[in-house]
This record gives sequence, C-alpha cells and structure tokens, in this order.
Amino acid sequence: MNPVRLGVIGIGYWGPNLVRNFVELPSVEVIAAADINSVRLDQLSRRFPQVKHTTIDHRDLFQLGLDAVVVSTPPETHAPIVTEALENDLHVLVEKPLATRSDDIRRLMALADSRQRVLMVGHTFEYNPAVRALKQMIDEGALGTIRYIDAVRVGLGLFHPTLNVVWDLAPHDISILINLLGESPFSVSTRGIACVQDSIEDVAYMTLMFPSGILAHIRMSWLDPCKTRRITVVGSKQMAVYDDVEAQEKIKLYDKSVSPIRRTETFGEFQFSYHYGNVVSPYVHFEEPLRIECAHFIECIEEGRRPLTDGASGLRVVEVIEAAQRSLRAGGSPMLVADGTQPVHDWSEDLAMVVE
Repeated sequence: MNPVRLGVIGIGYWGPNLVRNFVELPSVEVIAAADINSVRLDQLSRRFPQVKHTTIDHRDLFQLGLDAVVVSTPPETHAPIVTEALENDLHVLVEKPLATRSDDIRRLMALADSRQRVLMVGHTFEYNPAVRALKQMIDEGALGTIRYIDAVRVGLGLFHPTLNVVWDLAPHDISILINLLGESPFSVSTRGIACVQDSIEDVAYMTLMFPSGILAHIRMSWLDPCKTRRITVVGSKQMAVYDDVEAQEKIKLYDKSVSPIRRTETFGEFQFSYHYGNVVSPYVHFEEPLRIECAHFIECIEEGRRPLTDGASGLRVVEVIEAAQRSLRAGGSPMLVADGTQPVHDWSEDLAMVVE
C-alpha cells in the first residue's frame, strides 16, 4: 500500500509534535507544512528535513497531491480551513475544538460525508491508555455506582488573545467525561473571572449534570502556580484518581467507601459504615496518546473506518462549551446543552435526581 501523503497546517505550539509523530509512522509521508510564521517553518525544516515543502499560504498544500491534512491553527480558523481541505477531497484531522460554532461543525460533518472523507478531531486524551484503563474500570463496575467526578486542569498557561480558558482547557475534560460515562451532560453551569485580560476569563468553574444523575465538576485556570491534570471518580464501592502529571502511577485505586447501615427516623440515630482498604496503582502499559491518535487517523483513512473521535464527538463537546458560555454570560445560571438560550430554571430539580 502506498504511504499516505500528508500535510500539516499550523506549526505553533502543538504542530511540531504532530509532525514528529506522523514522520515516525512508517505508512505516512509528510510532504509539506504551512504556517504564517516563516521563522517557525525554518525551524521545522532544520528539525525535519524530510518535509520538503513549506509555505506561508496553506492553500498551496492543495496543489501537492496530498491525501490528508492536519489542522493545528487557532480554533477560530478551524471551520474555514477544514472546509477548504474537504472541498479539495482531503481527509482531515483537526485539533480541538473542531470549530467554535456547532452550526459550523454540522456543515463540516455533512461536507465530509458527501465527499466520503475522514473528519477527525484531536481529543487526544481519549487515546490515553490511562483514561482507557479508567473507563474499563467504570464499565466493568469495579468502582460501583458512580457518584460524582471532579476534574482539575490548571497551571500557568498560555494565554489566548480572544478565546477564554473554557474554550482552551474544557474540551479535554468534557471529552474525557463523555467517554468515561458513555453519555453527554444535559445541563451546565459556569462561573469565571478575567484576572489578566479584560473580558477574557482565565479562571472558570464548571458544573455538569448527566442524565444518569451523575454530577461532574471541572476547575480550570491559566493562572495557577502548580500544573495539575487530575480527575477523581468517586464510586459506591471504590474511588479512583487519574493524575496525568504523575510520571509512573497515573491511576490510583482507593478501596474506600461509605454507606448507611440502618435507617431511622432521627438524624442522631442514623449510622454509617466506613470502609478503609488498600490504595493500589494498577499497571498501565503507556504509549504516547498522540502517537495512538495519529496512527488511528491513518488507519481510518486506509480502512475507510469512522474515527473514535469523529465529527459527532467534536459536536458534542462544542455544544457543551456553547452552553457553558451562555451560563458564563448569565452569571452562572444553569443552561441546557444544545437548547438555545433556555436556562434550567430550577437547579434543585437537577440535584434531586442525584438524591433519588
């Protein structure tokens, strides 16, 4: 089989990592790279001399007989660039978020289907072996009934000039949560503040309610002294912590739980049973998630398969972020996902689902 001829559009923060992974795949030939910054292109050429064509105009790539392109440009440029690529019959892998408007994503999905091209979004953490191991624990019932999930994604981050921290960081954890639980949230409440740039929130707190009654919370910040990438899953039997910053023990399983042992009419007589067991770190064979993602993209092209993180996956995440933005502008009022501007009028009704 001939190698997949590929081009990369956008050689900023993440682009060189994509080039590195595709260059090292035996079934791929990285033909070209485009970026508006010529200095970046010169640096790329020195590091990867096998990339023969570089240009400041991404449209030049459409004349090189490529099979596919990877788009790693600012999020607000994704929709027009991906549209151009699909109209030139190219398969496309685009970094998160797939676009900044759900309507644009629907148009991209329809265009990809009509051209029979692969459209894939880079929700890289869904390809992380540790996240996959955590999902397997949940699916097999090792944690029992999931009570709630808490996610923290903070650090002294790269500030974006136009998009806030929600657009930058939330796609990671939203995609992980949907993947872990196998369902999308129906409502979201978000509060945030702009500390450094006027009107661009760099700190935000997001609460999501899922149809099963599970509550999830995400704390995100570009303005924190410690880089933290942690997800805590609390179940009725056990609790698990996934720490992506941890070098070796990325998952810790806590054999801890609490349950009522008898019901009475008075609070003072109510008793609880606490269980304290071992803390174990199950072995997870680690591979670079981005390498798995890149290889999956090529496999989908070669075998005509739909990606794990396809256009529909990108749409689900962006619909949640759009609802989060509406909530942010409404002072934190809960908003229904993918339901225009309708708020969830009674938050207690959502919380009652958890109690029941």
